[in-house]
Amino acid sequence: MLDLTDHPCFSGRCAPRTGRIHLPVSPVCNIRCRFCARGISGYDQNARRPGNASRVVTPTEALRILERALRICPELAVAGVAGPGDPLASGHAVETLALVHDRHPGLINCLSTNGLALPEYLSRLAAAGVGALTVTVNAVDPKILTRLCAGIEWRGRFISGLVGARRLIAAQGRGIGQARDLGLGIKVNLVLAPGINDRHVEEVARAAAAWGAGFINVIPLLPAGELADLPPPSPEALEAARETAGRHLPVFRHCHRCRADACGVPGRADRARELYRDFGLVETFSHG
Repeated sequence: MLDLTDHPCFSGRCAPRTGRIHLPVSPVCNIRCRFCARGISGYDQNARRPGNASRVVTPTEALRILERALRICPELAVAGVAGPGDPLASGHAVETLALVHDRHPGLINCLSTNGLALPEYLSRLAAAGVGALTVTVNAVDPKILTRLCAGIEWRGRFISGLVGARRLIAAQGRGIGQARDLGLGIKVNLVLAPGINDRHVEEVARAAAAWGAGFINVIPLLPAGELADLPPPSPEALEAARETAGRHLPVFRHCHRCRADACGVPGRADRARELYRDFGLVETFSHG
């Protein structure tokens, strides 16, 4: 397994000193989360939530952006794709990471996904040098998942309800297990939604551990979309959920819920403005 001690999203020890860049090459998503606000809005320099990016770029543009980022932010150790859509809803992320791996093999390649297409992409991800993987798993009970996800896009069809939820959970479990067998470092993200999955955290953590995840990251819901009126969890509820998850997996506690075009050391000044200052639109997919 790749040494991830220099990955700030896997190792709290390196988080204050090691940088990462998210390359926003993924234009579409393949599931419909009820807390996701889709669409294009005015450029908001101050938006600090997953799924926000100054624009979607092509794989070749992403490589040029990375080259510039390495000049202005030499502490970068990780090149990842985390949106703005799902990185495996199209082939752009894999193409981008393959280019990065060929040009900069010393960087850790990373990808964040909902896991629906993970089993079919894993061999290509491994060939592209991906060593770190984050999969968002918000429920392993299909009934609970339908309250968070309206359905999935599967081979040209929209599948809603329990059928879609079961297919997504099955793909997540299979994909994480196969990724473990390939030696990838795996973190599971869980978006904590009060009254929906806050009493389901232990089941998710238990399943994630059994599938092969090495860490879990419980992050508070950022209300939006159909769940815009749902309050975010209190700090006490979030801490309780993390303690519960910690019975089964180490809990990552240094998450900054970074944008899909983030650049720099997490928690410090983001360098993305220097990379995208000439663009004026935001492609918005809120992933909590």
